[in-house]
Amino acid sequence: MWIVFIGPPGAGKGTQSRRLAQTLGIPHLSTGDMLRQAIAEGNPVGKIAQSYMKSGHLVPDPVTIQVLCERLSQADCNSGTLFDGFPRTLGQARALDDYLAKRGEAVDAALDFRVPEDHLVARLANRGRGDDHPDTIRRRFRDFEALTKPLIEYYERRGLLHVINGVGTMDEVFGRIMAALKLDQPPA
Repeated sequence: MWIVFIGPPGAGKGTQSRRLAQTLGIPHLSTGDMLRQAIAEGNPVGKIAQSYMKSGHLVPDPVTIQVLCERLSQADCNSGTLFDGFPRTLGQARALDDYLAKRGEAVDAALDFRVPEDHLVARLANRGRGDDHPDTIRRRFRDFEALTKPLIEYYERRGLLHVINGVGTMDEVFGRIMAALKLDQPPA
């Protein structure tokens, strides 16, 4: 399966995507992790990404897409992947569709994690990171909504979007994911 996870910081995407990827036996791909690995390896794309990340800017779509396509060419991605944090823009979504179409594949589902802003502020403020000040969190939430609105509409128009209530225990949210994907709940 080819599954896209969409959601603001603190919505639980990372936790749930790793759990679902393990359940399905497919790789969990985080573009942030892939970019950091490319930087650590010192390859040309990593050097380009690093210059943007150091200055606090988003890595441009062509660079992000190149890193992702290189990763998708590896054998463990042959039967599907769970995308965590990608695509973030409509351009990235279209590039992913083009890449998968060349392989005879397509995105199966996009899961949109919805968590009220007040819950996100509380979750992230409890992490204790320096950039998790409530005003900063609220700004990131608004930026995320503005950036992903076209992406959410894109997957909704294609009939691939599933809205997931991200409030509740990890097991409750995972149960909602499994139900949305029409998958049997794994044994406890």
